[in-house]
Amino acid sequence: MILTLINSPLKIRSSFLPFLLSIGITLGINTSSGVINAAELPEIIQRGKLIVGVKTDVRPLGFKDAQGNLQGLEIDIAKRLAELILGNPDAIAFESLKNQDRLQVILDNKVDLVIAKVTVNPSRSRLVEFSPHYYLDSTGIITKQADIKSLSDLKTRRIGVLNGSSAIAFLRSELPTAKLVAVNSYQEALNLLETEEIDGFAADNSLLTGWVQENPDYHTLPVHLSQYAIAVVMPKGQQYWGLRETVNGAINEWRKSGWLKERAKYWGLSE
Repeated sequence: MILTLINSPLKIRSSFLPFLLSIGITLGINTSSGVINAAELPEIIQRGKLIVGVKTDVRPLGFKDAQGNLQGLEIDIAKRLAELILGNPDAIAFESLKNQDRLQVILDNKVDLVIAKVTVNPSRSRLVEFSPHYYLDSTGIITKQADIKSLSDLKTRRIGVLNGSSAIAFLRSELPTAKLVAVNSYQEALNLLETEEIDGFAADNSLLTGWVQENPDYHTLPVHLSQYAIAVVMPKGQQYWGLRETVNGAINEWRKSGWLKERAKYWGLSE
């Protein structure tokens, strides 16, 4: 059944909705106030719009281009899901999210899905459901210094790392003699790199890729100190089974077909 849904988006609208209605699922959509909340799959179809929480400042996953249009790998995924479910990649409403709100908007039923660089871990999995991963991120290092080309070049150098980052443990293991410098933000790290108070900065390779795209005088080292899955966030509950199965089937199919790998490569990402 899932393969049928993946290969024919229009069949979801024409046949899947009547099936769900026939087993007693009602659609109580109230749009008089102008507020549209998250919904089960048949209600999304009836509404004609998919609501997705995304990041709008994380190049190349989700960001605004020079014209103010949303772009990136996660935006591509969201639009293709809208096309799958509703037959139209533009049948979508994006909600810009801060990091601390990415799970809460699902728990509060404010969006249907969150595709916003959310890493899968056990504590989060107790609160929400995750799709199969659409990207495997990792910890990398960026530098502006031309003589730093590999991890070994940083053995006795100063490496910036965000306070509380999981990268700290990996750096201490791989570079025990390097000096780790705690920073509170990416902007602070950039300032320290510019003034050469640190020689490199460790963070997610996806973010560092965007950094280099915006600042070509920097380069990333060919290292992957750790690897972790990024996935679509979905609500728990049996009533959301149809939505979850549709998303899960789509991600699996896109991984198998190579579409996700192709889009990641298009945006300059590598696993």
